[in-house]
Amino acid sequence: MGDKQEKINLLTPYKMGKFDLSHRVVLAPLTRQRSYGNVPQPHAILYYSQRTTKGGLLISEATGISDTAQGYPETPGIWTKEQVEAWKPIVDAVHAKGGIFFCQIWHVGRVSNTGYQPNGQAPISSSDKELTPQLRANGIDVARFTPPRKLSTDEIPLVVNDFRLAARNAIEAGFDGVEIHGAHGYLIDQFLKDAINDCTDQYGGSPENRCRFALEIVDAVVNEIGADKVGIRLSPFASYMESGDSNPKALGLYMAESLNAYKIVYCHMVEPRMKSVGEKVECPHSLVPMRKAFKGTFISAGGYDMEDGNNALAENRTDLVAYGRLFLANPDLPKRFELNAPLNKYNRETFYIPDPVIGYTDYPFLDSKEIKTT
Repeated sequence: MGDKQEKINLLTPYKMGKFDLSHRVVLAPLTRQRSYGNVPQPHAILYYSQRTTKGGLLISEATGISDTAQGYPETPGIWTKEQVEAWKPIVDAVHAKGGIFFCQIWHVGRVSNTGYQPNGQAPISSSDKELTPQLRANGIDVARFTPPRKLSTDEIPLVVNDFRLAARNAIEAGFDGVEIHGAHGYLIDQFLKDAINDCTDQYGGSPENRCRFALEIVDAVVNEIGADKVGIRLSPFASYMESGDSNPKALGLYMAESLNAYKIVYCHMVEPRMKSVGEKVECPHSLVPMRKAFKGTFISAGGYDMEDGNNALAENRTDLVAYGRLFLANPDLPKRFELNAPLNKYNRETFYIPDPVIGYTDYPFLDSKEIKTT
C-alpha cells in the first residue's frame, strides 16, 4: 500500500498557507444554475458535502458580487443578507466533514443582457463592443447579449468595492476564503484581454493598465479579509466569450509576478490546451513560466485526468489540480483515484438544469463491495 500511495501524487498532503490539505485534488468552481432567485438552496448542502473529504479543498460555483453581476439563470449571489444566511448551512456542512471551502466571487460584465440587469439597464464592461450570440452548453439554445456600457474611470472604484463587500460577506457566511474570478471572458478578464478592452484611460492600452482593475480588486479584497484567505483564477490563454489576447504569455506572466506583492495564498490558472468548454487540444504554450513566477500555491485546471494530474505534480508544474466535470460526476473522486476505480460518466445535458437532484446529487458513490474488491 505504501508503494502504491507514493505513486499517487494527487493523494499526498500539502500545506496551502495556513491550510493543511490531505490531498491535492480540488473541486473546481462549477456553475450549476440551481440557486433559485440567486439564493443558494438547501439542496446545495448535500451537493457540496458529498464532494467533501477531510482536508480537501472545494471552490464554490461562481457567485455574484452585486445585482449587476448576473448573466445566467439561477446562479447564486452573496451581496444580500438573505444570500449570506443561505450559504451558512452549506458551508457548515463542508466544515462538518473537515473540508476547506473558498467562495468564488464573480461579475459577468458584458456576458449578460438587460433581462438580468436591474431596471433593464445595459451590462457593464471595459468596452461597448457587443458579444456575438453564443451556443449554450446544451448545443441547442442560443444565448443573446445586450450591447454593454463601458465603465467610466470614476465608476471603477464602485465595482472594486462590490468585490470587497462580497469577500467580507463570504467570510461572514463562514467560507475559509474567496477566489476572485478573473477568467473566461467575464468582467475582470474583459479588462485583462486586449481583444475586448478598448479603454483609453489608465485601465486600457498597456498590459500594466489592463491589469490595473484586477490588481485593485486583489488589493481591496486582501485589505478586507487578509491575503491568507484570497486566491484568484485566471485564464490568459483561453478565448471564451471572445476574450483573446495578442500576447497571452506576457499577460499571464505579468499577472503572476504582480500578484506576489499581495502575498495571496494561491493562483489558479487554466491550461492553454483548453480552448473551449470541454475541448482539449495540444498546445505549445505552458503555464510553467507563471508557475515559476508566482510565489504562493499554484493550482492548475483544464481537462485533467488522474494520469495528467499525477504527471503535472511529479514534474513540479503545479501544486494542486482542480477537477470539474470528473468531480461533478464522481463525488468520491479522491477515493476512486486511490483505488484506481472506474469513473462515472458525466451527463452534459444535466449540467445546467434546475432540478435539485437529477445530475446534481444523484451520481453514485462506489459501494462497499466495489471498494473491497478493487
